[in-house]
Amino acid sequence: MIQGTMSNAGKSLLAAGLCRIFRQDGYRVAPFKSQNMALNSFATKEGLEMGRAQVVQSEAAGIEPMVCMNPILLKPTDDEGSQVIVNGRSIGNMKARDYFKFKTELIPVIKEAFRKLEDMADIIVIEGAGSPAEINLKENDIVNMGLAEMVDAPVLLVGDIDRGGVFAQLLGTVMLLEPEEKARIGGLIINKFRGDASLLDSGIEMLEEKGGIPVAGVVPYMDIKVEDEDSLSERLTSTKRGKVDIAVIRLPKISNFSDMDVFEQFPDVSVRYVGRVSELGEPDMVIIPGSKSTIADLRWMRETGLEEAIRRCHQEDIPVFGICGGYQMLGEEVSDPEGVEGGGTIAGLGLLPVTTVLAGDKKTDQFAGRFGNIGGIFAGLAGMTIEGYEIHMGRTVRSDGSEDGLDFTSGSTGICCGNVYGSYIHGIFDRGEIAGEVVRALAERKGAELEKVSASDHRDFKEKEYDRLADILRGSLDMDKIYAMLREAAF
Repeated sequence: MIQGTMSNAGKSLLAAGLCRIFRQDGYRVAPFKSQNMALNSFATKEGLEMGRAQVVQSEAAGIEPMVCMNPILLKPTDDEGSQVIVNGRSIGNMKARDYFKFKTELIPVIKEAFRKLEDMADIIVIEGAGSPAEINLKENDIVNMGLAEMVDAPVLLVGDIDRGGVFAQLLGTVMLLEPEEKARIGGLIINKFRGDASLLDSGIEMLEEKGGIPVAGVVPYMDIKVEDEDSLSERLTSTKRGKVDIAVIRLPKISNFSDMDVFEQFPDVSVRYVGRVSELGEPDMVIIPGSKSTIADLRWMRETGLEEAIRRCHQEDIPVFGICGGYQMLGEEVSDPEGVEGGGTIAGLGLLPVTTVLAGDKKTDQFAGRFGNIGGIFAGLAGMTIEGYEIHMGRTVRSDGSEDGLDFTSGSTGICCGNVYGSYIHGIFDRGEIAGEVVRALAERKGAELEKVSASDHRDFKEKEYDRLADILRGSLDMDKIYAMLREAAF
């Protein structure tokens, strides 16, 4: 089990890297996270919803994503509550206090999911959540030390030196644990180190002396292009502008921002996440991504002035692309008669002739089809194959009530009007020919000459990144010690 001293210490990426190492070494390996809180989610072949972090880890392990890898997913709806998804299906929204009381009822669900993985895997790599030293949340813990005890797993504790105070992070965490919890920690990992690792020698010696736990590795800061789990992602803070500049609206409840990761393959293309009008500038394309709270995020765009700024981009014929919640926002109206997001009706940006009615039933399906009736700057996409998935609550129709024209992606709701595009499909750009055509069209319109105008399918690109991740971890972790921990745990 990988636990961390804080959120974003690097647990997800290290777990993915270990999954790839164990797979390379000939083991059947599977990832597991009992409870994940994230807005980035995925739909399995069975139409079940799970966190994308475990999807990444399953890809690294070389197996199909399964909802038993993440039996509980919490998708925050506001500052006090979340939608609770159990075994891939929503059971409704809960306030944090109510969920804290309820979560012990889910222990049988966690155990059953774990047993399914035990039946198919030699090694299970478990990811914790946040920190095991959150003393106000330790009662009835089901995701950190409570889970480690439940499944009798040894623990690697990861600290983030890039954010400072790593020795205090690691020692402080250990000091706040009970003796039996501390005994589970077989090694400490210092993550995200920049520079000469020998400079840490004296600190590591003291850390081991005071903590009584050996250091199992110093992992360098890695520029690995594997998608991040949540809104702490450093991708969301980049201000670099390339020859082709794509601006993504950084919604407060942004979800599935991994939809844009494929563009990282292009050295001359920048993907900037903007939350203010002053940051928008003059992009070559605007993307409104998915949202967990369409109405609230649309209201936020209106209040910040970004709605009007996007309209100005449209008036200048800059292409605007909405995905999922962003697609709903581009229409004329979004209504919530069942109170899915608190109720009410709000006018959309009015750039697409559609209206959306939110409803309690959630669509969670994988998608395979083609671009069909598409025009504007991206007319070259016509006929290209799409593979992706849909996760949304609500039905979108033309404003006149008909289905006509909602077919630019065959088999799924999507519409194109000039240079404004809307689709429910996550992963819509992931195929290399699609991303390449989008970049080519934007560069041609601008008259920009790019170093690279073709891309691999995002899946193939990530496979190479997982191998690169494994190589780095093999060079920085004491794998002999980690295998020894596994052997000891097995007997």
